[in-house]
Amino acid sequence: PFLILSRCFSSLVPAQPVPPLAQTLQGYLRALEPLIPEEELVHTRKNIQKFCGEGGLGPQLQEGLERRARHSNNWISDWWVQWAYLESRQPLPVHSNPAISLPKRDFSDWRGQLVFASKLIAAALDFKNVVDNGRLPVEYMRGQPLCMELFPLLFSSCRIPGRKHDTITHHSRARHITVVRNYQFFQMDVYNSDGSRMTESQIHAQLLRIRAESWKTDKEPMGILTSEHRQTWGQAYSRLLKDKLNKESVRAIEKGLFTLCLDSPVMRVSDDKYSSRMAAQILHGGGTHSNSGNRWFDKTLQFVVGEDGSWGLLYEQATAEGPPITGEGLIYFCCITCKNSHKKPDPKKTPLIPLQMPKKLYFNIDREIKRDIEHAKQNLDILINDLDIRCFNFQRFGKELPKQHNLSPNAFIQVALQLAYYKVHNEVCASCDIASQRMFRGGRTDYIRSPTNQMLKFVLTFDDPSISREAKLELLREAIETYVTLTDQALKGQSIDRHLLGLKLQAIEEGLSVPRLFMDTAYGLATHWKLRTGQVPANTDSVMCFGPLVPDGYAVCYNPQSDHVHFSVTAFNCCEETQAETLAATLHSTLCQLQELLQPTV
Repeated sequence: PFLILSRCFSSLVPAQPVPPLAQTLQGYLRALEPLIPEEELVHTRKNIQKFCGEGGLGPQLQEGLERRARHSNNWISDWWVQWAYLESRQPLPVHSNPAISLPKRDFSDWRGQLVFASKLIAAALDFKNVVDNGRLPVEYMRGQPLCMELFPLLFSSCRIPGRKHDTITHHSRARHITVVRNYQFFQMDVYNSDGSRMTESQIHAQLLRIRAESWKTDKEPMGILTSEHRQTWGQAYSRLLKDKLNKESVRAIEKGLFTLCLDSPVMRVSDDKYSSRMAAQILHGGGTHSNSGNRWFDKTLQFVVGEDGSWGLLYEQATAEGPPITGEGLIYFCCITCKNSHKKPDPKKTPLIPLQMPKKLYFNIDREIKRDIEHAKQNLDILINDLDIRCFNFQRFGKELPKQHNLSPNAFIQVALQLAYYKVHNEVCASCDIASQRMFRGGRTDYIRSPTNQMLKFVLTFDDPSISREAKLELLREAIETYVTLTDQALKGQSIDRHLLGLKLQAIEEGLSVPRLFMDTAYGLATHWKLRTGQVPANTDSVMCFGPLVPDGYAVCYNPQSDHVHFSVTAFNCCEETQAETLAATLHSTLCQLQELLQPTV
């Protein structure tokens, strides 16, 4: 059924085009202009001329990509997944897996936690049923249908660690989920013998049994192992699976439809810090003395429900990036379903079918595995302590304000981000905004490069009192219009970064030396993403959070609603120059200043 569904979804959208070589190289040079001095640009221009001129590798590699495009579902997606995710050796928490924190629910104890978790499980299973039966409406962007083939792969998927690279596994006949509480994993069937989904009351009854069986915290948090550096975890994984019992338990987790993490209470914080604490809790579990042992970071979908009403989703991106999960996908479906389900599960309405006790998953832990767990605990706590998170809800205005002035809300926020970064660091930097490529068959993502000559010009003149308001408004419009043009190009498959990556990987594929274009200082600087950004166009008041791409960088996620905008800002404490709190405060004041520019007070 997965293949049939995927083919059905894929047939509606065109293949992703390979952009013209000259167009990409010209775009690359324009992207470099705000970032590097003229003398370095001269050197890069010479490299580009050699690359695309007579005897250069450019035309040969371009021809190879066009040939690849004719004979594959998508010419870049498989390479992108392999290069960006499966070959990356960094830990999944913070560095890769995004977290989505959702509005606090109205419960504050374990009873409310289990009632809500029952509704959430039922909603997720209903969404899976919609997908499996081909009843998921095709999504559209700007009137164009979007590729839907990733939806069936969200469930029963898992990333498998390897010493050199990871792999992804998909299972099509799973009937269970995994529930983890107090570091203990349980295999819980969610379908009756006739194939029907268990009722909320049945699910609730099973969760009560799991709670009774896991009242004491397990001494060895096996899930912590999945937080390790990928090569280290790959080696430990091989050792772990030599034991038959361990292999059965790991396979049960990997094959499960998804994982539910029932988190224990955490220390209360003030209201202004709650959203930051909640995002951190979903992202990494809060540390090895908190709930980090309640995670299996390799799993594609992990729902997290706390006892204090906090909840969210942690997901692994190799299977799918955000759009099938956010937007009008899984999260929105679950929110609407849970909102419409007000009644508590009624034990009297539970079908009189004896339910099999959820199976606790046991592990044989020898000295080597115990040592692996201890090392993983130390490394994860170091990573968590290094991460600086600041979430805030900007309430002065939302996306309606720029719309009233015929400005793109996303481009407006990107200008604010560039201006805020400049105010803090007195420079612009390599910055990327994530653009979906789902308008193409098998499409994943590309980057929109935020710094442009027009953006730089506006940033440099913004605080200059000698420049009139009218002139600044004109520069703002030019910066926004340029960004909108780049966005339009990206949505037509004409952005530069995946194409440049494809040219580089094509050279490696053909056994050629990597072209000098990719070895010079300019390319290194242009791909050292100090500002990683992402819009979450969600219909819910959700906050997405992930870590920076580089040690001296930031990650900023934002969810614009009509009259407010949710932001999350992260940075690493190990870098003295970057502080999430400082950038967040500067971004807040910068947005207020831009509002003043658009709507001056008399």
